[in-house]
Amino acid sequence: MRFGKLPYLVLALLLGGCAGGERLVEPTGVAIDDSHSSRAHSSRVRFLVLHYTDEDEATSLEILTGPRVSAHYLVARHPDRELGAPRVYRLVDESRRAWHAGASAWAGRTHLNDSSLGIELVNAGPDRPSIETASKVSWAPFPDDQITALIVLLKDLIARHDIAPTDLLGHAEIAPTRKIDPGPAFPWRRLYAAGIGTWPLEADLARYRRLFAAGPPPLATLQRALAAWGYAVTPSGKLDGATRGALRAFQMRYRPADHRGRPDADTAARLWALLARYRPEALSDPKLASPIPSPGETPEPRG
Repeated sequence: MRFGKLPYLVLALLLGGCAGGERLVEPTGVAIDDSHSSRAHSSRVRFLVLHYTDEDEATSLEILTGPRVSAHYLVARHPDRELGAPRVYRLVDESRRAWHAGASAWAGRTHLNDSSLGIELVNAGPDRPSIETASKVSWAPFPDDQITALIVLLKDLIARHDIAPTDLLGHAEIAPTRKIDPGPAFPWRRLYAAGIGTWPLEADLARYRRLFAAGPPPLATLQRALAAWGYAVTPSGKLDGATRGALRAFQMRYRPADHRGRPDADTAARLWALLARYRPEALSDPKLASPIPSPGETPEPRG
């Protein structure tokens, strides 16, 4: 066998392959030996992010296959005649980075396009774009068949990528000052009943409702709890835009009947109940372990 002027590195790799290992010769001329594989690895996917398209199916496909925005999956709204179930489109391979999250943050991580899969659901969203008058907005429902198809998809993705319950998120949660999807009509509790995502335990919720019976904790403490749950919120003691957005996103998911973004005792009870169940280490913070100031203690400033 004559190798001519083949570079030494390529020659060595080829000889290694000839010695018994399988080899894949790339067009560049470099031989890759893949006969050995490491067990020390995991999926690059950390989060699953749910969206609604705010468009019909045809327009959603046109937008999501265009040059500016994309998602890994699109779940149709109604059953396909041939399939008998809503069609699930795979628009971007899971190994590739889709452009769905934008400026985003959760649990100390930013730029979530790098570490997430985006899943869009065909849904018209609110009947008008205002979020300041959210209680007066009519939201498009999600059909049962569509959610059934989504649950099947999510269970597969969660199993293959080992996604934690706390890492299934809505777009509003990772970008609360910019986004409101999948909105308060999305049935998060149905997903939880199917074994997907998070929900507070009733016993914990009752306990924290008693704790906050006289009112919510100081605003800075509530902000600490929001940050411990995952939101990009700074404990300033002022009701700024980031805090309002985080509260609204939290309420849309866990208390959709009232999601005006205002701090209140019921929101605090739900938040602390979730921390107790899914992030108990956060309650080692004295401010979160005892969120109600003792009599005579100087309260934190409120915005």
